Amino acid sequence: MADREIHKARAIGDLLAEFIHGSELEQPLLERKIVALLPKVLGQTVMQYIDKSEVKNGVLNVHIHSAALRSQLFDIRFDLVRKLNESVGAKVLKDIRLLG
Repeated sequence: MADREIHKARAIGDLLAEFIHGSELEQPLLERKIVALLPKVLGQTVMQYIDKSEVKNGVLNVHIHSAALRSQLFDIRFDLVRKLNESVGAKVLKDIRLLG
């Protein structure tokens, strides 16, 4: 009995998270999660004016077809970076680029 190992049951989600953490898969998954969280962070009304969003090299590129909204979001972009990074629990974003 001394040589037997006792295995604890673990949730598949926990095992996957452990596998992904620190691998080359982690960053792209976190970037996709950031994009998926935009409607929650910005709200559905704002999302109506966004054509496309993507993360490249730590920068969230957001294509907005409203100059007024682009200006408003520009003023709070660092708060948005902080909020999105906190939402995924990692420092994924360095900046947000608001494009027309």
